Amino acid sequence: MSSVPWVSIIGGVTLLGSAGVAAVPRSRPSLAKKAALGVSLVALVLALIASAQFVVGDGGFQFTESHRWIPDFGVGYRVGLDGIALVLLDLTVVLMPVVVLASWHEVEDAAAGGGRSVSSFFALLLALEAILVGVFAATDVFLFYVLFEVVLIPMYFLIGAHGGPRGSAAALKFLLYSLLGGLLMLGSVIGLYVVSAEKLGHGTFDFAALTRIAPTIDPSTQRWLFLGFFIAFAIKAPLFPFHTWLPDAGSEAPTGGSVLLVGVLDKIGTFGFLRYCLELFPQASHDLAPLVVTLGVIGVLYGALVAIGQRDLKRLVSYTSVAHFGFIALGCFALTSQSMTGAVLYMVNHGLSTGALFLVVGFLMARRRTRLIADYGGVQQVAPLLAGSMLLAGLSSLALPGLNSFVSEFLVLVGSFERYTVATIVATVGIILAALYILIAYQRTMHGPANPAVLGMRDLSTREIVVMAPLIFLIVGLGVYPKVLTDVITPAVQRTMTAANATDPLPTAAGSRPEPVAVTVPGLAALARPGPGGTASSLTLSGGSR
Repeated sequence: MSSVPWVSIIGGVTLLGSAGVAAVPRSRPSLAKKAALGVSLVALVLALIASAQFVVGDGGFQFTESHRWIPDFGVGYRVGLDGIALVLLDLTVVLMPVVVLASWHEVEDAAAGGGRSVSSFFALLLALEAILVGVFAATDVFLFYVLFEVVLIPMYFLIGAHGGPRGSAAALKFLLYSLLGGLLMLGSVIGLYVVSAEKLGHGTFDFAALTRIAPTIDPSTQRWLFLGFFIAFAIKAPLFPFHTWLPDAGSEAPTGGSVLLVGVLDKIGTFGFLRYCLELFPQASHDLAPLVVTLGVIGVLYGALVAIGQRDLKRLVSYTSVAHFGFIALGCFALTSQSMTGAVLYMVNHGLSTGALFLVVGFLMARRRTRLIADYGGVQQVAPLLAGSMLLAGLSSLALPGLNSFVSEFLVLVGSFERYTVATIVATVGIILAALYILIAYQRTMHGPANPAVLGMRDLSTREIVVMAPLIFLIVGLGVYPKVLTDVITPAVQRTMTAANATDPLPTAAGSRPEPVAVTVPGLAALARPGPGGTASSLTLSGGSR
């Protein structure tokens, strides 16, 4: 196992690069862009080298580091990567050069019109990358919390200072929602410290030490601490009904900001479900799983239905993500190895497909200066490469077999079916709705009579082809051969299941059914098959044991 501190190296390179780009004079925007691209490519190469040294099959943390930070309070600089964190870190470093290239002229035009600094924009992108690396790699709960909050700063300025005409209001809404969630998490973080002091004789934020005492924490205390983390993560994800900030932020952010916001930053929430909610509060996770599954299924249907009615392309893509995050939440809390592996794979694939969709929308806006679907039509006649890119990204988003999202969605549904049968069946309706919102939008923008305003629209430039090429390659490649990721993810998922005291449902003989475990959630309609004597307010976990 490699002893090279890859996390600190990757994070340090991007952070120093951010400082260097910020120092570039406003009069030299070309230098700032080239420097940002160079730093992002260096980080990508370093991450690929680290990934090549990662020992596949080991579900534990690798590339670990532990240094004293605030020893009097049990706080340390502790980082490490398991399979789940590694694939999300790789997603981050893959998308960053793409975002830098995609923003090459967009941010320059915006800066010329509003006096904004090109160097500050690219410095914020690199700072965001550095923080995201730390968030996914943190194995100290206090360090994670600090980075969870700090990540808001660059994104706030990307939306507010470099976004659309209503960017300031959208950025403020994003910040207030996130700070509210962070405040609730802070209460739970403090509570964890107090509990660890009672159990160990000294307080600690060490993730490994906390997971060892997690099963001994009183169930009632677990539930309260769980809720503090869960609501913060649900807002960040965002999971229905905590999603209302996303359409505004996603639509007003610059194209690169939208890609990172929905493609990577929102994954902090779903990553937190797996890493912190399940492992630190195993009993509470089992008790409240039906509630989360219910919210996830509602999110799948709600996000899809609202997306169908959108007239704004960026808001449409934002609402599709609400539906996708519902699937991911379902996979996380179905508590099976298939569903959880599918959920992690879904996070990566969603980042690729939604990132590609936002990029295509950005290319359209750069040409037409509008986000409204009605202002397009017949684009395929004048820009076939652009239309083809949108079609492929859209088909990936709706999980067409052979493309990347299909395998992850399939694993989530198969893994959830045995434990939450009815909920899974209802969630599959979202697949049909996804076909509607993607294909209707594609038909209205790309097919039909050519809108006079799009005549003469140029096709993808060489730079834009270079931007789309890696995403298209990964969308097709991971659809054909997802094993390259599932082999890395599955051992980490199995370790998470062990920590969460979760097991896969037992196979059943023909004609028999396993005895269900009933979990009552007052006020909720049953989305899972009721057990014997169940009522309309009970949900059941079929065939599993805790």
